[in-house]
Amino acid sequence: MWRAAVTELVATGTFLFTLSTTIIACLESHESDPKLLIPIAVFFIAFLWLMVTVPLSGGLFSPAFSFIAALRGVITFVRALFYSLGQLLGALIAYLILKGVMDPNMAHKYALAGCMVNGNGAGVSVGTALIIEILCTFMVLYVAMTIILDKQKCMDLGLTTVCVIISGIYAASVFVSITVTGRPGYGGVGLNPARCLGPVLLMGGALWEGHWVFWVGPFCACMIYYAYSLMLPKRGFVRADIEEDIIKLVRASCSGSDCPSCVEKKVTSLYEKILYKLSFGFICD
Repeated sequence: MWRAAVTELVATGTFLFTLSTTIIACLESHESDPKLLIPIAVFFIAFLWLMVTVPLSGGLFSPAFSFIAALRGVITFVRALFYSLGQLLGALIAYLILKGVMDPNMAHKYALAGCMVNGNGAGVSVGTALIIEILCTFMVLYVAMTIILDKQKCMDLGLTTVCVIISGIYAASVFVSITVTGRPGYGGVGLNPARCLGPVLLMGGALWEGHWVFWVGPFCACMIYYAYSLMLPKRGFVRADIEEDIIKLVRASCSGSDCPSCVEKKVTSLYEKILYKLSFGFICD
């Protein structure tokens, strides 16, 4: 267990260091809308780290994702606790290094790419940020966890495809969050409390405003997804044995004076018989 926790520490630290420096580089670019580069960078970075880390420790990177994995029985709560501690410590180390090597003016300008709700008064309200955080985190959980919980589906898709899908929804949620508000002072969805903790402890200031959103939002999304996942079909989608288009049935019923025996024989269940009588009884009688 401790080896896996150390793996999460190292993986989370290097992932967030790379992610944050790349985000700052995108914002410093001379593109007309540099924020649109961020989701592309997020996709490739997340894919690389998932490919390496998933076989070792699961590649969770976030206390929130460790929490939902424990709720669904993918890992134990004890393991989730050690994972979360490793992820938080790894994030703090990563941002300490980032602050140490980055130009102080740039570090202050971008707040180490931290999670910001209302920077320079040009952001969003706390309530809006909370809604976006819950919604975007649920989007990631809906796609990622639903696939992970289906062992057969994971085996059929393979590691590479699963990592592509998870990276894709991760990047899509980031894209949605940074474009839906149109407010430059909002830093986008956090998805990961560990990513938000390091910058707020090291830089402080405006990052503290609404910081709780980046903790409450993901964990609320985890609880919502957990409740939803209990209602998922156990067997998945099951096709009907007999598939008939309603137009074909009407045409068949009107093609002769008697009700077509081929159609009537296909009606097996009581529910189907009732619908059959209601739909075609008057036509055939």
